[in-house]
Amino acid sequence: MSKKKTLPDINALVRRNILTMKPYSSARDEFKGEAEIYLDANENPYQSPYNRYPDPLQWNVKKELAAIKHIDPKQIFLGNGSDEAIDLLIRAFCEPNQDSILITEPTYGMYSVCAEVNAVNVQPVLLTPDFDIDLDAFPRTFDATTKIIFLCSPNNPTGNLLSRDKILEVLKRFYGLVVIDEAYIDFAKSKSFIDDLAKYPNLVVLQTFSKAWGLAGLRLGMCFASEDIISILNKIKYPYNVNIRTQELALDALENVRVMEDWVKEIIKQRTKLMKSLEKLSITERVFPSDSNFILVRVKDAPAAYQYLLENKIIVRDRSRVTLCYNCLRITVGTPEENDRLIKALEEL
Repeated sequence: MSKKKTLPDINALVRRNILTMKPYSSARDEFKGEAEIYLDANENPYQSPYNRYPDPLQWNVKKELAAIKHIDPKQIFLGNGSDEAIDLLIRAFCEPNQDSILITEPTYGMYSVCAEVNAVNVQPVLLTPDFDIDLDAFPRTFDATTKIIFLCSPNNPTGNLLSRDKILEVLKRFYGLVVIDEAYIDFAKSKSFIDDLAKYPNLVVLQTFSKAWGLAGLRLGMCFASEDIISILNKIKYPYNVNIRTQELALDALENVRVMEDWVKEIIKQRTKLMKSLEKLSITERVFPSDSNFILVRVKDAPAAYQYLLENKIIVRDRSRVTLCYNCLRITVGTPEENDRLIKALEEL
């Protein structure tokens, strides 16, 4: 990697047209507070639970979340899943047909999809055989066009945390944005990189309500970054990107953190048990370490095992065609009953 560079103002990294554009201002952006009569947003005046537009910036949710994450609410972006934040980051900071993102393969597929949709080049660099960052490979991969590095930790589909020291080294030396996707961080022992936001103004951290919080159906993703970066995302997002019901249910969840913590403890317990059971199977060649709510396991014939489980009404992910994941299945940790049924089925394969 090159020597450490002085990070410019974040505005120097933003696309010029995004920096100078005038954002859309919704009715609820222009008015703050409470009123008795609302005649500003062309809504149906007859009361139902959802006849009014939602708060476009979700301040009630952000205030509750900020207290839990120990961060300023202005450093939080909430989106329609983490995918919205991924897409907006690429749109805001990468010039189409000119700039690039860097990904470490194997990793979450939506980084590449969002880049390709936005006509942004993808620069892949392989992880090491044990699925960690290969610092020596980075200088040969990114160049002056690279605007964002995406690092998934714990990584999907491998399940492991990337080395914290190596991530910090990337943060110290890379000129553009470093996005750390922590969708599975609640299942890991390592602390979140949210604590490092003040130290690295080019750092962005993604988390989600889909995994530990058990709210995948709501599609609510979290993005934590400097106020400058969050203001850019708010500038280009659609006005009412998170609906009222999602905001209400997210608030309910945030007011009952103990439920999420109990789920996480049980899932980690079941993960350990499931890994031991998988290791005993005759078809298993390797069970990889996991810091997430799923397990990557190499078997003798992954496509055949996948098809067999499918015929037994058990669905896992066949990752055998993914880079470095030859003959691997990705298995989500289920309930004790679901895990037992999976093992019994594989024992008969």
